[in-house]
Amino acid sequence: MPSITVKLYSVFFKMRLKNRLQGWIQTPPDESSNQEGVRTRPEEPVSASNPYFTDGIATKDIRVDPSTALSVRIFLPESALLPSERPQPKSKAEESSLKSENNGDQGYTPSGQNCRKLPIMLQFHGGGWVSGSNDSVANDSFCQRIAKLCDAIVVAVGYRLAPESKYPAAFEDGLKVLNWLGKQSNNSTGDEPWLVAHADPSRCVLLGVSCGANIADYVARRTVELGKELDPVKVVAQILMYPFFLANEPTQSEIRLANTYFYDKAICLLAWQLFLPKDEFSLEHPAANPLAPNRGPPLKLMPPTLTVVAEHDWMRDQGVAYSEELRKVNVPAPLLDYKDTVHEFATLEMLLKTPQAEACAEDICIWVKKYISLGCHEFSY
Repeated sequence: MPSITVKLYSVFFKMRLKNRLQGWIQTPPDESSNQEGVRTRPEEPVSASNPYFTDGIATKDIRVDPSTALSVRIFLPESALLPSERPQPKSKAEESSLKSENNGDQGYTPSGQNCRKLPIMLQFHGGGWVSGSNDSVANDSFCQRIAKLCDAIVVAVGYRLAPESKYPAAFEDGLKVLNWLGKQSNNSTGDEPWLVAHADPSRCVLLGVSCGANIADYVARRTVELGKELDPVKVVAQILMYPFFLANEPTQSEIRLANTYFYDKAICLLAWQLFLPKDEFSLEHPAANPLAPNRGPPLKLMPPTLTVVAEHDWMRDQGVAYSEELRKVNVPAPLLDYKDTVHEFATLEMLLKTPQAEACAEDICIWVKKYISLGCHEFSY
């Protein structure tokens, strides 16, 4: 069972989040006053970007779409650099001093010669559509962990949040970033030097956390439909961490765990009300149920899919069901089921240092390396 600390924190977490969601439902924000949308909440702490390879990772924020709030944070592991390029280790105090002395300096600049190419992991954070961000303290730490373990460039997407931007805004943002990544691989069209120099878009993995898993699955489906139109980007696998899947038919985990930790059923339904347009609200909406009737493309065309579920998550069985359906049509779709865990057990800030969170990140990287290592058999359409 989760610890007493987790249980107590969950009570206050749910109370605060439920009050916020109910407030938005009672007094919806004026969407016309914020055409750009928002990608973060002022009350949620964020981590500043750091382009100096502190702790082996350099980070940079990029505005992808000037007309909206859509942005990305790039996590570049030091392993991308040639040994001769790697900086001498510095303390955090020295890094801070360097940044203040070089205000406006962009930090690491690729040499442009013989740069090592790394796979890309396109990451979508959780937060129930209405909160969280790609540069939150928790997401920043999680992405740094994944970038190091997988030896990959992580591109964390700061998609537009509800209720200011309702469906399909977040889904469109995910696909827009994938198209943007394709342009960055070309010296003539790319304007982000880290990606131009080091990104290999032919080894792209989608990684979605909670509601971000729904975005990842949507983007994966669209890549199947678009096929070679996305060249040179090839999605070789996807990872769905405790997906935010729903359906009309209640599952055993839903019945047994409806009032569970952090994101319980009542809170999730409020979040979906804020995310979906009023006339589209349904638990069978294709954004909520990946197995909804007539939703394309055929499952057999989906990329290899790793699904992570938590024992004490009321949405657990929906993730299990999707994984089973993928396996029925011969898609490589293993399931990682972690005992004594809750929704977002590997990505919430207070749980990041738990053994389960560390084991989950390691298990993900062991699996995904089959699809991103050079010389491996890569999935293709």
